Amino acid sequence: MDGGWWYRDIVEPGKLPLLLALVSFVVTFALTRLVTRMIRAGKGPFRNVTPGGLHVHHVVPGIILMVVGGFTLLAGSGRGVGTGIAAVLFGAGTGLVLDEFALVLYLSDVYWTTEGTKSVEVVVVTVALASLLLLGFSPFGVDGLSGEEVQNRATAVLSVLGNLLLSLLALVKGKARIAVIGVLVPFLALVGAIRLARPDSWWARRLYRRRPRARARARTRAYHHDRRWSGLRRRVTYAIGGRPTSVPPPPP
Repeated sequence: MDGGWWYRDIVEPGKLPLLLALVSFVVTFALTRLVTRMIRAGKGPFRNVTPGGLHVHHVVPGIILMVVGGFTLLAGSGRGVGTGIAAVLFGAGTGLVLDEFALVLYLSDVYWTTEGTKSVEVVVVTVALASLLLLGFSPFGVDGLSGEEVQNRATAVLSVLGNLLLSLLALVKGKARIAVIGVLVPFLALVGAIRLARPDSWWARRLYRRRPRARARARTRAYHHDRRWSGLRRRVTYAIGGRPTSVPPPPP
């Protein structure tokens, strides 16, 4: 049965749970940031959960939702209402956990500090990678494809794999953001792969060790790049996650 692109590319290949998890993840993260910003501003009915004086961070219910949803997904058949509910729970739990990724990384409440903006960056990376998995045309799991359709899908998969290799090369050159965005935008992955590596990257430490001119050019290029784009990157990050405080709070 031909049910259009929705059936052939989402339902039939079994990507509906991934779509539900991704939507749940984005919605949960957005609502969580809205609530935390209202708590920070002292607006609305929301307050921190502090039973007995202990601040329970939302990463805790997030882990519980991830465990319940994840194991239910693994136990299910990949289809049906139960699988859809499990995917929503897993996406919501992931949104809560990654919203406090920096807290887990630093083992300190750095939510409203500069270090806390790493949570926003990780969320953006996760959305990009999940979208790639969702939008990728799979040559498998779809019935009734003609030989030409199979060939076209296989070609698309090979193109994605080639672009992924370019993104990995950009990653080892120290260009993490370009590598992630380049997974979806082939031209960016190519640019990141062929340009000079950042001076603190694995590529520069290994391959520029005996090339002083390359090291000097890499440092100069990184300086000018950061000076040009760091302000815009901060504004985008602050717009999504909120402006951090100037001084990190002490560890609990």
